[in-house]
Amino acid sequence: SHESIAMTKLYIAAAALAVIATPSSAFSFQPQSTFVRHPTKSSEMRAPTLNMIPTKKTDSDEASFFPFDSSSKPITVSSSLLEAGPNEEAEDGDGGIKQLLGIRGASETDDIWKIRLQLTKPVTWIPLVWGVMCGAAASGNYHWFWNPLDENDRNIALGLNDALKGFVTMILAGPFLTGFTQTINDWYDRDIDAINEPNRPIPSGRISEGQVIAQIWILLIGGLGLSYGIDAWCGHETPTVFLLSVFGSIISYIYSAPPLKLKNNGWQGSFALGASYISLPWWCGQAVFGELDRPVYFILPVLYSIAGLGIAIVNDFKSIEGDRELGLNSLPVAFGIDGAKYICAGCITLTQLGVALYLLSINEPIYAAILTGLLVPQVYFQATLLLPDPVANDVKYQGASQPFLVFGILATAICVGHHDWPGMA
Repeated sequence: SHESIAMTKLYIAAAALAVIATPSSAFSFQPQSTFVRHPTKSSEMRAPTLNMIPTKKTDSDEASFFPFDSSSKPITVSSSLLEAGPNEEAEDGDGGIKQLLGIRGASETDDIWKIRLQLTKPVTWIPLVWGVMCGAAASGNYHWFWNPLDENDRNIALGLNDALKGFVTMILAGPFLTGFTQTINDWYDRDIDAINEPNRPIPSGRISEGQVIAQIWILLIGGLGLSYGIDAWCGHETPTVFLLSVFGSIISYIYSAPPLKLKNNGWQGSFALGASYISLPWWCGQAVFGELDRPVYFILPVLYSIAGLGIAIVNDFKSIEGDRELGLNSLPVAFGIDGAKYICAGCITLTQLGVALYLLSINEPIYAAILTGLLVPQVYFQATLLLPDPVANDVKYQGASQPFLVFGILATAICVGHHDWPGMA
């Protein structure tokens, strides 16, 4: 059947992503370090074993922020990096908004629900929500309430049903599974955040270990349950959305957690992040409204995931100091700032050029021209912001350039959804 063929292709694509994202040393255990904040001025940090189940605090652990037993060699970190000091970035008047969005420069609060929301980093939900929308567009089967361009697409009841399906799928991709990803990432990154962003909720001590772990499990189980409900709603014989959610959750875990911790391995970690932000939500949205029954439905999202790799590199520039101090092999650390910025620009630019050429090859010159036009301002911002100083201009570059990238992805998805493919009825 078409669904069986589609699932076979899905499994192949998922396996390919997993192989690409897994380092060669994946199955050789290497202890990971975890930051322990001492009330003294000592610059020594223990590297305790990390558990997903809360451990009981003993009297001997009272001096440490995280009550885990030490099981590996201590890591020496410059004492100057451990001096958190005031959060000067929050003094620009926007600290409260930044706190709710989960971005750098947030003001501090003791409201536990605001802290929980901050851990899920709502600002990062946007690419996943957009990816779901792109998948819906690529399916060619999303119905509007009242489509002014198609008199056959004006069924209000059908449009309402599709809008509700899309909204629920966005809730799955954003608050639940991206929230899970960001919370677990903060949990396993608390040692690095203690250097790069010491005012984050976990290293600052504003949320307890048990509260963080409870949030991780609630978001994961809630997300997987919701994904299965979406499959039932869509009448899927094979729970495609559920399987994609399970695969994405596994990638999220091994991206952040030892012993694999893909983010410590530049190429694998950056590509895993790019694929999670582009390919998985695209496939999820397309599975809700259509079928994953053509190779192009897998090839184009994976290609755009290479552009996502470039975006992931931009996010690594701000953490280069802490990554280098702790021996993490991000691409800016591995290739230096100058080398990584050109890799970043190349991934983003060449991928979109390749997609534009593909659209031209299938006789879609208008969409190819649109994509090329959207690429021009991105190249300009690379030349004026990214390449001159990627560390100082990372946020400015993302804010100026990314809208053109994401609208290009949407244009590609609309093209795919409306293209007259051979063999279509």
